[in-house]
Amino acid sequence: MNGIDTTSGNLQTLLFEDDGATPNNRFPVLLYRFQLDPADDNASAFEALFSAHQWTPLWRAGIFYYHHFHTNAHEALGVASGHAQVTLGGEAGLTLSIKAGDVLVLPAGTGHRCVEASDDFLVVGAYPHGQEQYDIQRPACATHQQALARIVAVPVPAQDPATGMQMTHWRNRTSSD
Repeated sequence: MNGIDTTSGNLQTLLFEDDGATPNNRFPVLLYRFQLDPADDNASAFEALFSAHQWTPLWRAGIFYYHHFHTNAHEALGVASGHAQVTLGGEAGLTLSIKAGDVLVLPAGTGHRCVEASDDFLVVGAYPHGQEQYDIQRPACATHQQALARIVAVPVPAQDPATGMQMTHWRNRTSSD
């Protein structure tokens, strides 16, 4: 196959509330579950997929084991191999299982951390063009208002990193939703 069949996946949306320390976002997290061929170079396939949809792949690694978020960038995480338990949304968020073939699209401000992972867990991290200089913030009440101000200024990307379609799941939501 030497690529990712994005027609075979399904989409789940997850919305997280601001908890006073982790801002999260009014836009939902997008979770795609695709089938991968374990014999392929899936990290390279994710890099090619993200690049084709105007997201810059910047790293291959795991996910930090502490709660964190980005105030100046959206993030796509493509699981190239292995599996993990991750918590999204901050301390009181949701812990879910992810595995090879899954893509998480995290809007700026979304808390995330790895709880546990297999030894072969490998993720490709990508960011929309123009958002490659992402910050790493830890939840804190003292800096919460500054984080919120930065998050609302982050532009919505033109394309979904997994499908290349318009980001309709984000564009159709207003701050009053």
